[in-house]
Amino acid sequence: MLSGRRLEILDPSPLDVELDDIAHGIARVARWNGQTRGAFPFSVAQHCCLVEAIAAGIDPRLGPAARLTLLLHDAAEYVVGDLVTPLKAALGEPFKAIEGRLQEAIFIAFGLPAQPPEDLRHLTKRADRSAAWLEATRLAGFSQDEARQVFGRPDAFPEEIESYLSPWPPETAQEKFRARVKDCLERRAGGDPCQVRGRTP
Repeated sequence: MLSGRRLEILDPSPLDVELDDIAHGIARVARWNGQTRGAFPFSVAQHCCLVEAIAAGIDPRLGPAARLTLLLHDAAEYVVGDLVTPLKAALGEPFKAIEGRLQEAIFIAFGLPAQPPEDLRHLTKRADRSAAWLEATRLAGFSQDEARQVFGRPDAFPEEIESYLSPWPPETAQEKFRARVKDCLERRAGGDPCQVRGRTP
């Protein structure tokens, strides 16, 4: 990693997880294999920010720990990339297990449960599918009917969601993702007795 950390992909340690590595990596990983409209690829970092914003529209009472979980829901892709769903399904359980261990290490590194509570997992999936519907119809060339068949009917979106649907340059995606994570960490540390480790600059 650019931080100098050496993350073991098959046996990841939370001690080797760094915010800057995640932000740098997922800001340069393209959603939809890069098959999106715009001057820049639509990055996983921008997708994570979009998912958080959609979830906050569904439940405005979300606290900083829940928002942090939402922001980090695809963070393992800074190591394994963003595989399209059919390929991920074909690779099966071995790949799922590797990605799952990475994701757990990331959550633990940020002071979160390795497995989010069921209601938060449900909200994350709901917001993730709505984000995919938006990305598919606005950026990836799907008709609304096609997207609905794959992702279901999306939730209603707050107006500010529009600002998340023009692909950001990698540097912008990196900094916006990093800033959202830091904001959640700072707010959580100020109001939660379970302090997050101080290794995220």
